[in-house]
Amino acid sequence: MPGSFTRRSLGRRGLIVLVAVAAASLAGWRLGMSRSGGDSPTVRVVAVVDGDTVDVTLAGRRERVRLLGVDTPETVDPDRPVGCFGPEAAAFTHRKLADRTVRLQFDRERRDRFGRLLAYVDVDGRRFNDELLAGGYARLLVIPPNGRHARVMLDRELEARSAGRGLWGACSPGDRK
Repeated sequence: MPGSFTRRSLGRRGLIVLVAVAAASLAGWRLGMSRSGGDSPTVRVVAVVDGDTVDVTLAGRRERVRLLGVDTPETVDPDRPVGCFGPEAAAFTHRKLADRTVRLQFDRERRDRFGRLLAYVDVDGRRFNDELLAGGYARLLVIPPNGRHARVMLDRELEARSAGRGLWGACSPGDRK
């Protein structure tokens, strides 16, 4: 019959269509993941700069990473005094992350104006940024458009404040800035 497909040609065409649809779907998924920051590279922490900044090795290069959603008191800025509970925050980050293999999770913006990577850091299956807040080592700091975990992170800070943990118990209100 003219215009009809045989079972064999339908199978081949069906396979071609299936491969084309799968390729298009995969391409769309990868594009969406790159836009949403969905990739999560595994990296080695090679240095802890302070409580909310670390250096990692990524793709054979050393990269500075600023932890998203948190702000620990200053310890290294030459133009500012060491902040109350800053050394404790830096020591905690060093204890938990130094020489460890961790996963980075990106949000919408990958880099800040200083060229640092912006990431959530997963260690042992837990988001370390949340641990800083829960222990009172940091205050919540959300800079749009990066705020994927802001609600949960705010809850961690509020729990630490209520319990007087870390800087919330050790520092006077004026020293917590």
